[in-house]
Amino acid sequence: MEIVYVYVKKRSEFGKQCNFSDRQAELNIDISPNPELSSLYVERNPVDTGIQCSASMSEHEANTERFEMESCGVNHVEGGWPKDVNPQELEQTIRFRKKVEKDENYINAVMQLGSIMEHCIKQNNAIDIYEEYFDDEDGVEVTEEAPSAKTINVFRDPQEIKRTATHLSWHPDGNRKLAVAYSCLNFQRAPMGMSHESYIWDLENPNRPELVLRPSSPLVTLEYNPKDSHVLLGGCYNGQIACWDTRKGSLVAELSTIEFSHRDPVYGTIWLQSKTGTECFSASTDGQVMWWDIRKISEPTEVVIMDISRKEQLENALGAISLEFESTLPTKFMVGTEQGIVISCNRKAKTSAEKIVCTFSGHHGPIYALQRNPFYPKNFLTVGDWTARIWSEDSRESSIMWTRYHMAYLSDGAWSPVRPAVFFTTKMDGTLDIWDLVFKQCDPALSLKVCDEALFCLRVQDTGCLIACGSQLGTTTLLEVSSSLSTLQRNEKNIASSIFERETRREKLLEARHREMRLKEKGKAEGRDDDQKDEDTALDLEELVSKAEEEFFEIIFAELKKKEAEALKKKPKPKKASIETEDRDELLEENVGEEEEAGVEVDEAGEEREEDIST
Repeated sequence: MEIVYVYVKKRSEFGKQCNFSDRQAELNIDISPNPELSSLYVERNPVDTGIQCSASMSEHEANTERFEMESCGVNHVEGGWPKDVNPQELEQTIRFRKKVEKDENYINAVMQLGSIMEHCIKQNNAIDIYEEYFDDEDGVEVTEEAPSAKTINVFRDPQEIKRTATHLSWHPDGNRKLAVAYSCLNFQRAPMGMSHESYIWDLENPNRPELVLRPSSPLVTLEYNPKDSHVLLGGCYNGQIACWDTRKGSLVAELSTIEFSHRDPVYGTIWLQSKTGTECFSASTDGQVMWWDIRKISEPTEVVIMDISRKEQLENALGAISLEFESTLPTKFMVGTEQGIVISCNRKAKTSAEKIVCTFSGHHGPIYALQRNPFYPKNFLTVGDWTARIWSEDSRESSIMWTRYHMAYLSDGAWSPVRPAVFFTTKMDGTLDIWDLVFKQCDPALSLKVCDEALFCLRVQDTGCLIACGSQLGTTTLLEVSSSLSTLQRNEKNIASSIFERETRREKLLEARHREMRLKEKGKAEGRDDDQKDEDTALDLEELVSKAEEEFFEIIFAELKKKEAEALKKKPKPKKASIETEDRDELLEENVGEEEEAGVEVDEAGEEREEDIST
């Protein structure tokens, strides 16, 4: 409907009517140029003018009427009946149905609709329109983008005396904050006046830290509580364990007593998966792993000594420098030591010696990073000396995969939380390496120069998009990786699993082969020793026989000479030709040889020779 409103007004009330006409132009004023004003003129060359490259837009706000919604119920009743038929009366409805069923139009309509309905039913039976053809396939996004990373923020140590960023921890809720621990790890080389403060940074404000943590000793480690984002756990340089509640401010809320704390700096702290969310454990280079409850943190609830000889002697313990605890394996934890050995421990064992289950040795120096694969907990990553190694719990003698030896020392490493075949490593030359085992295994998929100083620590965000790297001068660099490195690829889980299983089988075969070779060498060495012993025994027997023969003949000759002399003294010399001495000696030797062959004893031989000589 068209709405028309008519204005009614007198013509005289509209105002004076304008009448326009044409006329010649008139000159009202003429100003001649003034030469004196030219001296005041300053030429601007070049001229800077600011312009907007985008269209100018204005913002307006308007209040619209609120649209109110209301839920109402509707009752549906049976319809389609003629007005003269009451649907509540059963007799009337039956009578009307019989009347309609006798109608020819009704029969024709039912026949036509029946054929259409039959076709639809057969089609439904032949094809299931709700069938999921690719139900088993994971809905992953395939990206062809080349791996890349870019720096999005830098957090610098605000102190004048720069310290090393030793540990990083992401805020568990939303990852919008980053806790950084600062300390100087050079023994007795900390400069005078060095601050003990550590900071919590807001990712949106790199100019000023959101909260300052003030411990009694510089912090080496700092970890957020995954169950309570207001609570942080810190390991101090003097061996104490400190706890903060951000709601209470910067000062320490709970602190362990120094008598029951570690004797060396605390290099590892991890929260445990417990009902209360207050249990944690720590590790230090003094060779002890301690369990704590922050509700009564004055002394540890349990202590394990890292003595692989299982004698529980602290002087023989290996210094712990990294820790690993997986919530899916609540009874197991792993410790990386200064000596390059990974110790696998059982938390539920009765004695301290039984808690050390097995060891994995393969590094030449301290193990700075130790982490299980988030998708396959049986495989874990270690970073130490110049290599990063991937291990399997089924193969204890050697690692199943490892990187080549780098020119720079490796300082830290971590798995990607979203891709099972991707891990990150940092080096002392300021380089971040990103490894993709599906892409290539010999070289990193991306190597990025983050800063000029050495990178000391690394932490990956839970989404896998952001990486925080701490340097030796206290600079924390925040990097964002490309979607190809932070998005699960198609069939990547199966590929990574097959890679780990294949390398594990290969390593087992090599171990079996080496074991056989060692047994063969051991058998050959034992055989050579037995032959040598037999030869030595045979030589000794020959020497003993020859020596015995010499002694035997010396005794025989001595007895013969003695008896010969006695016989010569008793009987006079015969007048006829006597036997010369030389002939007698030859005769004696022949008789001795014949008597030895005949088995005649020494005394009897002597008597017979004496009779012959007298004759």
